[in-house]
Amino acid sequence: MLYAPATEQEQFNPSIASRLSNAYHQWFEIMQADTPILREEVYRLRYQVYCCENQFENPDEHLQRLEMDVFDNRSIHSLIVERSSGAAIGTVRLILPEMANPKASLPIQQICSHPLPASLPLSNSAEISRFAISKTMKRMADGDMPKELKCSIVLGLMRAIVQMSLEHGITDWLAVMEPSLLRLLSRFGICFAPLGPLVSYHGMRQPCHANVGRMLERTHQEHFDLWEFVTESGDSWSVEEAC
Repeated sequence: MLYAPATEQEQFNPSIASRLSNAYHQWFEIMQADTPILREEVYRLRYQVYCCENQFENPDEHLQRLEMDVFDNRSIHSLIVERSSGAAIGTVRLILPEMANPKASLPIQQICSHPLPASLPLSNSAEISRFAISKTMKRMADGDMPKELKCSIVLGLMRAIVQMSLEHGITDWLAVMEPSLLRLLSRFGICFAPLGPLVSYHGMRQPCHANVGRMLERTHQEHFDLWEFVTESGDSWSVEEAC
């Protein structure tokens, strides 16, 4: 599931988008966790966030201090690392559907009582999940980091999601998201449409959907600097692909 990593007081100032790319690359690095060592780093960070900082999961069920579940084997994962310390600060995964069981292969289908839209191209969809930023690790890495960048890790995770989606042919995103995070992302043209009512899952969460191309087209029109950042100046996702 997707949880808001920032409080209302930590929301971004939209003016930072124009200089986000250069500053972000100075402080952070995005890497796909595509090796056993990096995936272990993902699971260790998730344990910190989900079992220690928020108690969303029971630590007694993760005695190796690695938070894992049945969806990890068909997920792709990314990490955000603070360059100077090497600390892993944030992580996110995309859960790919199990085509042998399309009606019950994603967490959102277990959380929601209603089916997904029949028009959804499930074979090209993925669920954004375990969107996590460690408050503890972020404090350790703060140092001389500009204040405005401390929350831009959220946008870095969105950039990682766009990169993973392109590489794996993902055209549609599903998520179960905290409403405050939905509002925050919408300020940058990253808009998700609700799928039914709020559900109770570690608090009230909104099941939602976004078509990647249409979302990127809107971001291109409304927040061009952010579009350049999340698409690597269009190298990873052209305007034609977004239309």
